[in-house]
Amino acid sequence: MSTEFNEYEAVIKTVQHYIDGAISGRGDDMKPGFHQDATIFGYVGHDLFAGPIQQLFEWNDGNGPATDLQYRFSKIDIVGTIATVRLELDNWTGHRFTDMFTLLQVDGEWKIMNKVFHLHG
Repeated sequence: MSTEFNEYEAVIKTVQHYIDGAISGRGDDMKPGFHQDATIFGYVGHDLFAGPIQQLFEWNDGNGPATDLQYRFSKIDIVGTIATVRLELDNWTGHRFTDMFTLLQVDGEWKIMNKVFHLHG
């Protein structure tokens, strides 16, 4: 049971890099949570925002700090070396997002492999 609990804590810690980067407005603060080959997908209006995760880091740098960000981990599911996380974010510089992450344990360390998001209207 404690090993399972430790894995949940490790997954949360990995996703926390993303949250911390949103709050600071620095893409570099997000990077430790992501695998170097991670991807991002979602819609901004009718436009598909898709490709390498570097696009998120660049958008975040340009967007600036989300100092009033509110967030909640609404679901975490872990099976062996894979995990999914659903994260609700509100007031990211005036925006509300639902994010879904897939994570993989790489060399014993959890890394976000993919982020899919919904930007609420």
